[in-house]
Amino acid sequence: MASLDDLKKRITSVKSTQKITKAMKMVAASKLRRAQESAERGRPYSDKMNNIIVNLSNSITDKDNSPKLLVGSGEDKVHLCVVMTSDRGLCGGFNTNIIKKAKTFFQKIIDEGKTLKIITVGSKGYDQLKRAYKDNIIERISFKESKNVNYFDANKVGKIIIDKFEKKEFDVCTIFYNQFKNVITQIPLDQQIIPLKALETKNSPSEDNYEFEPEEDEILSNLLPKNISTQIFKAMLENSASEQGSRMTAMDNATRNAGEMVDKLTIQYNRSRQAAITKELIEIISGAESL
Repeated sequence: MASLDDLKKRITSVKSTQKITKAMKMVAASKLRRAQESAERGRPYSDKMNNIIVNLSNSITDKDNSPKLLVGSGEDKVHLCVVMTSDRGLCGGFNTNIIKKAKTFFQKIIDEGKTLKIITVGSKGYDQLKRAYKDNIIERISFKESKNVNYFDANKVGKIIIDKFEKKEFDVCTIFYNQFKNVITQIPLDQQIIPLKALETKNSPSEDNYEFEPEEDEILSNLLPKNISTQIFKAMLENSASEQGSRMTAMDNATRNAGEMVDKLTIQYNRSRQAAITKELIEIISGAESL
């Protein structure tokens, strides 16, 4: 049985931890609002850009001369998977859910006899994948120094992907991230960005006919690289909101658990203290009676 001093130290330690988790919850809550607003503002823009590109591609008559970023290399042998996670922990199952989704996809690719290449964006993703897929990871990217999500970081990732595609290092590129739904729910998603795959949206792409100046293929050659960076930026915004929501929930649970532990330890401390006092009284009474 633990001594009174040990119990007192444990109570103090748990209370200190409770203060930290409560502070982290409040910080996450303040960051969540801004991150959620940014993610919600970014969705219409990225979805509209996808729809515009799909409409442009539908109006192209010569599919053989279409931009490669749109139609791909024509093969399906080498898959590049970009796993986007956080650089910091203590955010519940946020990173684990993305990794679980990615690993299921990896296994499917390997079972089909295709080549798998991985780029990790965020140190936590690399930490969880390096044991099983170290030989498949070709690039690790981290933005620990960046305080907020920004387009320039997304553009760096986009340029790396486009550069590898132009060097014919892969045929299909898929990104993995968490879509923010609410504080409690974040949905792990996989999105194919090369070749472009139309997203399933509530508003279907318009089928109206337009006249373009310059030609469709020239517009697409400018839009497609920007679209890749835009989709990555959207995924980073979704991840940022999901991370703060998951951290807020995790720290709230940790604070509650710490409070429950303090209550249990306090009861145990009081019982031990009462037992010690009772024992001393019995010893005093027994000594007095013996005299």
